[in-house]
Amino acid sequence: MPMREKDRKLRRKRRRVLKLRRLKAMLADAKDLKTKQNLIQKIRKLDPWYETPE
Repeated sequence: MPMREKDRKLRRKRRRVLKLRRLKAMLADAKDLKTKQNLIQKIRKLDPWYETPE
C-alpha cells in the first residue's frame, strides 16, 4: 500500500528531528572553530531559527 502524503510528511519530520538531535550533539562535542561553523551551517539548513550557543 503506497504511503499517503500525511505519512510522508510525518516521516520527513521525524527524520529531521533525529538528524538535528545528532548534529547538536556533535556540535556540543566539537573542539575547533571550523568544525563548529560547519555544523552550525548544517543545523541552520534544517532549522533556520536555531540560535547559536555562546
